[in-house]
Amino acid sequence: MTVGIYQLKEALDIADEQGLDLVEISPSANPPVCKVIDYKKFLYEQKKKQKEIKAKTAKVVVKEIRLGPHTDDHDFDFKLKHAIKFLSDGAKVKVDVFFKGRNIIYKEKGEIILLKFAQALEDYGKVEQLPKLEGKRMIMIVSPKKS
Repeated sequence: MTVGIYQLKEALDIADEQGLDLVEISPSANPPVCKVIDYKKFLYEQKKKQKEIKAKTAKVVVKEIRLGPHTDDHDFDFKLKHAIKFLSDGAKVKVDVFFKGRNIIYKEKGEIILLKFAQALEDYGKVEQLPKLEGKRMIMIVSPKKS
């Protein structure tokens, strides 16, 4: 079913009489859906709706904490406190162990440190991505628990 020229002319005349515009709302529908409205107001409403949708989307913040394969207990605890703060603020935490030079032979130590870190953060967040080696760094992502 197609819209005839007569119907289109009639719709344009109605819009002209009211001092408004004929706006095609859904061109893919059969027949196409049109409304007699003020076009500027229509654009304003659309922008407003898109702005509201954008404001409602949650922005994910990712904080990064870097460890080494030979990280000492004090440094570990210090970085753990930061991770707890980040998770309680609602940010995701990306923990990575960076292997410099020949330290890459200590992959197991890096994985052990990351798993120990994840276990210490068990009350505050859950592991989203288990430790994974990417080049010279082993990465793990922890997301905050819903309260």
